[in-house]
Amino acid sequence: MDFDISSLLENWQYQPGQVVVRRFKGKDGKEKLQLRVDLGLLQMNAEGRPDGKRPFGYASLLEYYQARLHKYVAAHDGSDSGFQLKPEDCAKLQLEALQYHHRYICLLQLEDYAAVIRDAERNLAVFEFVAKYAESEEMGWALRQFQPQLLMIMTRARAAQALQTDDYEMAIQEGQAGIEQLRAFYGNAGHPEAAESSPEVLSLESWMEEIRSKRPLSRRERLERALNEAVKREDYERAAQVRDELKNLHTGD
Repeated sequence: MDFDISSLLENWQYQPGQVVVRRFKGKDGKEKLQLRVDLGLLQMNAEGRPDGKRPFGYASLLEYYQARLHKYVAAHDGSDSGFQLKPEDCAKLQLEALQYHHRYICLLQLEDYAAVIRDAERNLAVFEFVAKYAESEEMGWALRQFQPQLLMIMTRARAAQALQTDDYEMAIQEGQAGIEQLRAFYGNAGHPEAAESSPEVLSLESWMEEIRSKRPLSRRERLERALNEAVKREDYERAAQVRDELKNLHTGD
């Protein structure tokens, strides 16, 4: 068996600062992703747990621990009081979340936004699960500190998905919703002022401005702009015509 992948790497150059990724079908018939890194590459399955494993027979460790919780609740009269995740449990969930993080970064580059959202929502569920059941707040925060980046990526995917169908309004709504989620995160963490300098918030706000600048004007907006221009030119006859057209527009035009 030849373990040397030098020729493979020589034909696929690493590009610093860029996400270099490709998608292909493996020998097992499953779709794979490869991410080029400086010292080699990462390969992962496109669906299911990225490394293809089934811990304890479950699709992921998250589902395994959720099953343990359900059994605990069933054995304690419907209460989850007393159920806790030990430090080693939290560490395992964090390592698994990192696998999904690598994958949704690749999927974002490939513009597979539905899959990005799938993996990001999955990791968000992990963060919330650990935050609720970890033995200490410190262990919960070890994961939740990465939530702003996750929320930004999930928001970008949702907005970009809307832009694929030229739905600028939905893209802007998704962007604003994501920004509000980020502000709520910092507020709940006791640092609402941190949102003002958050790289994730600033990045999304900048992107929203860019989307707004590219959004095609509605007929009403075009007429309103024409009216303003006519008034500035003191072309009152044209202004009157435009006003009549505006009055005849239906709501939403």
